[in-house]
Amino acid sequence: MEQTVKGMSLDRSTDLKKYNLYINGEWVEPAGHEYFPSYNPATGEAWCEVAKGTAEDVDKAVQAAHHAFLHSDWASMTFTERGRLVYRLGELIAENIEELARYESIDNGKLIREMRGQLRYLPEFFYYYAGLADKIHGHTLPIDKQDMFTFTSREPLGVVAAITPWNSPLYLTTLKLAPALTAGNTIVIKPSEMTSASLLELVKLVEKAGFPPGVVNVVTGFGMPAGNTLTAHPLVRKVAFTGGAESARHVVRNTAENFAQLSLELGGKSPNIIFEDADLDNAVMGIIAGIFGASGQSCVAGSRALLHADIYDQVIEKLIDRISRIRIGDPLHDDSEMGPLATPAQLKRVEEFVSLGLAEGGKILYGGKRPEHLQNGWYFEPTIFEYADQTSRLTQEEIFGPVLSVIPFRDEAEAIALANDTEYALAAGIWTSNVAKAHRVAKEVRAGIVWVNTYRSISPMAPIGGSGLSGYGREGGCEAIYEYTQSKTVWINLSQESMPDPFIMR
Repeated sequence: MEQTVKGMSLDRSTDLKKYNLYINGEWVEPAGHEYFPSYNPATGEAWCEVAKGTAEDVDKAVQAAHHAFLHSDWASMTFTERGRLVYRLGELIAENIEELARYESIDNGKLIREMRGQLRYLPEFFYYYAGLADKIHGHTLPIDKQDMFTFTSREPLGVVAAITPWNSPLYLTTLKLAPALTAGNTIVIKPSEMTSASLLELVKLVEKAGFPPGVVNVVTGFGMPAGNTLTAHPLVRKVAFTGGAESARHVVRNTAENFAQLSLELGGKSPNIIFEDADLDNAVMGIIAGIFGASGQSCVAGSRALLHADIYDQVIEKLIDRISRIRIGDPLHDDSEMGPLATPAQLKRVEEFVSLGLAEGGKILYGGKRPEHLQNGWYFEPTIFEYADQTSRLTQEEIFGPVLSVIPFRDEAEAIALANDTEYALAAGIWTSNVAKAHRVAKEVRAGIVWVNTYRSISPMAPIGGSGLSGYGREGGCEAIYEYTQSKTVWINLSQESMPDPFIMR
């Protein structure tokens, strides 16, 4: 089988494409001279090899980033000049949409149609943050001492470690890379070992944009030793992590070594609440977008559909009718609507949860198995489980696959109680034609993002993030700049008088 990326043959009968590390502006072999394969989820076959970074490689990358932060041209640039580079990177991404989209589709199984749409929008994040570059400022303080002039400024932190997952490598890297660079930091990125290729292709554009050596570095490899060494490195001042809760716990422990600032964007068990007065056709499309878009491999996946009892049967009927027509197939085909899961481990996890759901007394209303027409690759059907028991593991734990739990409710209070009955608090959807109800429920639902009569909408201007098992900190919007800068307070004594008693605090 052969696939092509902008004229480049990916014939698996020949040697695999090999990716090195990107450190201090150069492509270098890993210190251990080891590589590992990356697999195409649509076929299950290896299509490239990626450098297996070591602790030594991580240290070189962090040292390069630290030097660039203190001593390179980057250190002496104005914020406006840095903003121009960030803007230029956005322009280069816009010029390479098709190539980047195909690399990501081949590497993690995302639909080519989704990736084209995402890549068309991704430059907007760089343009947005480029515009913020010379608007990062502090405040003058109306201090209660007439002989003092006091103000604050915001300064970059230093070396940022970005740990990115396999489900949306380019988008989730952008959420860290754009504000980190805009704020004046340098960065070392450790992508998921499952999906490193598209990011490494993006880094070629970073180089082309003109960023000084050492400002952006990429070390590929595994959590041990690469991720562990990076997050605990004494020169790292900030760790931005997206991934699962268990990996996040390791990161939190590691940052106890260097006291790095930390932001965690983790998972969710997000509810889509459908009230009886909702536009049901739109609500059904919102449910599908929330849980079957990206094959359910999204932190904000709406994996719980809470349906008002009066319209429960009607919504189920509409849901099954539409998902029965979902076209599952090769993500590189434009007519495919669902692609494979990104890894065999994730496919196994979904299958195990389906078996668990049945053992817990759940009832499969649709799906529940691999599609019969696809013998290769890591595909799974869109699946609906009916549950009355909110305490089941299937309704409480994040699956990260195309599995939806449907649960009835009788009134607004019960809907809110069910929505909040989880340790996660990332996202929620509310579907109603009653504006007052929308405001009431949005206020009471515990989530960092609430969509009303829509789902899975994004914008550079809008922050995302959660609480509880969904993590803490925010990405996106102006708030992200505060995650990548620190405040400094400056006191200037205007008085010409002698210093008063030095043993008394002023």
